[in-house]
Amino acid sequence: MNIGVFASGRGSNFQAILNAIQRGILPARVTLLLSNRFDAGALEVARSNGIPTIHISQKQFSDEASLAARMLEVLKEHDVHLIALAGYLKKIPTAVVRAYRNRILNIHPALLPSFGGPGMYGHHVHEAVLASGVKLSGATVHIVDEEYDRGPIVIQRTVPVDEHDTPETLAAKVLKIEHEIYPQALKAFAENRVLMKEGSVWIHSHN
Repeated sequence: MNIGVFASGRGSNFQAILNAIQRGILPARVTLLLSNRFDAGALEVARSNGIPTIHISQKQFSDEASLAARMLEVLKEHDVHLIALAGYLKKIPTAVVRAYRNRILNIHPALLPSFGGPGMYGHHVHEAVLASGVKLSGATVHIVDEEYDRGPIVIQRTVPVDEHDTPETLAAKVLKIEHEIYPQALKAFAENRVLMKEGSVWIHSHN
């Protein structure tokens, strides 16, 4: 399975995906790293691993349709089967979502459907979790649809929220499990163990 990774930041989830591939855990390869930022750390991670990179930003195009057309062209050029959003902070154009229906995954640093939606990314999520007083947070891998953080959930894992947690300490705990569950979710797709029906997702075990 060929994965196209979209990232806006330093690319720690991207690195976790590469680590899983290099260790033989994830039967896939990354054929493209796309970023909306020309200075994203993820671009350097890709280059140091010999992975093709491209910088595509809405600012380069007059409208969303032109952006989507260019994205689809690049995805086709690199024979991308599945898109993994790894800290990608822009909404995916509707035309791309439709072309890759049920083949775009995202990792979110909270237990969706709570603490999701526009503006809910990075430290904003952890601040909201702590302000709410909940005792559990975690990470969610979900399928991307036309709405922010609303697609079917593939995998979730929890972490405890301690009374002394800060947004930084909570982020560190959540990031650790993000790096574990994202490769697991991608592995299930690569091995055709994912069944989707009526907005729900089931993952078959190997047995």
